[in-house]
Amino acid sequence: MATPFKRSGLTLLAASLAASALFSTGAQAEGKISIAQQFGIGYLILDVVRDQNLIEKHGKEQGLDIKVDWNSISGATAMNEALLTGSLDVVSAGVPPMLTVWDRTKGKQNVKAIAALGSMPNYLLTNNPNIKTLKDFSDKDRIAVPAAGVGFQSRTLQIETAKEFGDAQYKKFDDISVSLPHPDATAALIAGGSEINSHFSSPPFQYQALQNPNVHKVLSSYDVLGGQATFNVLYTTEKFHDENPKTYKAFYDALAEAEKIIKADKPAAAQAYIRVEQSKLPLALVEQIVKDPEIDFTVVPQRTFIYAEKLQELGVLKNKAGSWKDYFFEEAHGGAGS
Repeated sequence: MATPFKRSGLTLLAASLAASALFSTGAQAEGKISIAQQFGIGYLILDVVRDQNLIEKHGKEQGLDIKVDWNSISGATAMNEALLTGSLDVVSAGVPPMLTVWDRTKGKQNVKAIAALGSMPNYLLTNNPNIKTLKDFSDKDRIAVPAAGVGFQSRTLQIETAKEFGDAQYKKFDDISVSLPHPDATAALIAGGSEINSHFSSPPFQYQALQNPNVHKVLSSYDVLGGQATFNVLYTTEKFHDENPKTYKAFYDALAEAEKIIKADKPAAAQAYIRVEQSKLPLALVEQIVKDPEIDFTVVPQRTFIYAEKLQELGVLKNKAGSWKDYFFEEAHGGAGS
C-alpha cells in the first residue's frame, strides 16, 4: 500500500484555478503575504518557516505584524497562473517553470526568483523491467509528472532527450507524459497494473517508491545537470518585491534562518516536516532523506543557469540571460550562486 500524503489546513487548488476566488485578490498591502508550495520534502525550508513562525518573527523585528496565508497547489502551471492573476504573492516550483514565467513577463510584471529552496536529485523511476535507459521507452509507456511538458521534471527530461536524440526531438517524450501529483503517481507506481508505469519523482516520494522491489531508477536530474543542482525556487512579481520591502525582507530573512535551523539539527527538521505536512511517513525515513549527502537545503541557487542556457537554445525561452542574477532579485545576489 502506498503511504497517503496530505497537508492539513492548506488549500488544494485545481489546476484550472476555478476556485481562485478563495484567494485574496490583487497585490497584498505591506504586512501581508500569501505563499503557495507544492508537495514533498523539497519544501522543507518553507515547512520550517511555517513551523517556527519565522516570517512573523522577522516582521516583528521590523515593527511589522505580518499575516501569512499558506496554500498548496500541485503543478507549476497552476502556480504561474495564480501568481500572474494576483491570486498569490509568492509561488514555488522548479527552476524551468520559474524561468518560463520570467521570460514571459520580462518588461511587464518582471517576475524573478526570490531564493532557492535547496538542491536535490529527482529520479525518473519505472516499474517496467524492460526500461533501462531513455531509449527503452515506447509509446505504450506513460510517465507521470506534476506538469506535463512544462514542469521541472518535463523540462529536465527534454534537456536530456535533446542530448540523446538531438535538439529537434527534445519533446519526444511529451506525448507519453501525464500530469499527476506526486502522491498519486507514487501510489500508481507502487501498486502497478495501471497505465502509469513510470514517474519522474522527487523526495520523499522517490525514496518511498524505491522501497518496492519492482521499482528502479532510470535517470537522476543530477546526471542531466552535471552535479548538485537547485530543484525548487520561490518567485514573485517586481510589484510585490518593490511595494512590500519590509514584508519581503522578513520573508527572505525567514528563509535564511530556516536553512540554518535545518543544518544545525536535521532530526528536528525531519520532525517539523512530519508536523507541518501531517505526513504518515516513518520519521526514520524522513531523517534519512534530510541527511542524504546528495541533498542540500540552501537558499543559494546552484546550477540554475544550465536551464537558462539550454532552454533558450531549444527555443523554450525567448530571452537570453546573461547570468543567474538576471532572474533572481538582488537580495539573493550575495551568495555564491550559479
